[in-house]
Amino acid sequence: MSSSVVVDESALRLSVAVEQAVEEGWRILVHKTLLKHVQERAFAGDLAALEGLKKLTEAAGSKVEFVGELSEGGWRDAVLEYCRKNGETLLTSDPLVARVAESVGIKCIYTVPTPPIQIESVFAGDVMSLHVKEGLEPRIKRGHPGRWVFESIREKPVSRTELEALVAYIMKTAYGVFGTEAFVEVDRPELTILQLGQFRIVITRPPLSDGMEMTVVKPVIRVKLEDYSLPPKVLERLERRAEGILIAGPPGMGKSTFAQALAEHYRNMRRVVKTVESPRDLNLPPDITQYSKSAADDGSIHNVLLLSRPDYTVFDEMREARDFEMYIDLRYAGIGMIGVIHASTPIDALHRIANKVDIGILPSIVDTLIFMDKGRVASIHTLEVVVKVPAGLKRADLARPTVVVKDFLNDEPVYELYVFGERVFFVPVKPSEGVGGEEFAFRRVIGKHISDFSVEQVGDRLIVKIHPSDMRTYFKKCQNRVLKIAKQAGLSVEVVPKNRHGG
Repeated sequence: MSSSVVVDESALRLSVAVEQAVEEGWRILVHKTLLKHVQERAFAGDLAALEGLKKLTEAAGSKVEFVGELSEGGWRDAVLEYCRKNGETLLTSDPLVARVAESVGIKCIYTVPTPPIQIESVFAGDVMSLHVKEGLEPRIKRGHPGRWVFESIREKPVSRTELEALVAYIMKTAYGVFGTEAFVEVDRPELTILQLGQFRIVITRPPLSDGMEMTVVKPVIRVKLEDYSLPPKVLERLERRAEGILIAGPPGMGKSTFAQALAEHYRNMRRVVKTVESPRDLNLPPDITQYSKSAADDGSIHNVLLLSRPDYTVFDEMREARDFEMYIDLRYAGIGMIGVIHASTPIDALHRIANKVDIGILPSIVDTLIFMDKGRVASIHTLEVVVKVPAGLKRADLARPTVVVKDFLNDEPVYELYVFGERVFFVPVKPSEGVGGEEFAFRRVIGKHISDFSVEQVGDRLIVKIHPSDMRTYFKKCQNRVLKIAKQAGLSVEVVPKNRHGG
């Protein structure tokens, strides 16, 4: 057995590894470049390795030596090079460092302590996710999208060392099947994202998070499109006419699950299907290629999709402006797109994309909007463009390209979108859903500053009722904008006092 070992960061984070070296009476060598890295992580708020170093010096005393010269490169290269040149043994709990060491002929002791939680045993029945954070009881989310509860799986809080041990065990398992059943999307000191079989695992450390945290998510069910019991009319549209699809809904309502089912449905129709994800966590057959935004820049993915010409591309979790730009550009190129987007209502989803294109071509970009709620398809809307006088406007000379958003199942208009001045207006056309275009615009302007008021359109006049106490605020903050909108719409505005009883 070696009389001395060189430790890496993982060994310092996991005191069990260090304790083994101390018990054996080894000299423990800490490279100065690693020491510098540990200090930098401590200044950033992550004290785990520094605490491990403190425990090591207290336990081993004079047997701890600081060796090597400061290197401009990373600590891994410095530690490995020192071991290679001096014939030293490396002590690590990092599977990647261990593999690299062995590949260049460095003697290595790779040790991983027993984890406090066995992930496979946690995910039984309807468990959706596992949430572990240092200093808190580990919890699971049990149930189904939209109908779930949090449960603690043990009363004792998880310590930082326990959590580091759990992560080390997971990484050992992942690298054992790396490239086949596991892949690492992001590996930085403060953030690790990996896929291990069906588990999507996100690990954060300070300063990104206020403490070390790990979240493990597993799909509860894998469904087929047939399981949603969609009307034949909907299936026909999805199969023959829908090419610009948005799947919207609040977080955890089954959007990605439906997108996964739709992707497999198109694949079974012998369509070429690819995905863009960040991270790659859709559970799909191997003949559906999954591209990672975390592993490549947007330009590379964009070029690959243009050159490979898939029939459909699933864009999971569209968040940033560049995500929408890629979606739009690929639709311009004629590629069928399925975008997954967070939104509290169907119209909120359209808001996020309507201002990025000419309103007249919006239905060419998005022709079908599917809204998910509690794991089911709550509504389906379609878009078409017509030239008409938009809802809420009266004069015939105000006719313009108008996007009509219809409830697909009953073919009734629900909203109209049109440009007035430099703004895009979203106008509900059902009487029960709200007011006309100008009333809608005025409500938004006035509502920013005044909470209690009313707006009523009578012919070419718009009557605004405001409490006398709010008149000063209206004239100071609202009037100029109100008059500008009124002039564009060919309306006059009358402002009258509103009494406390609403009249």
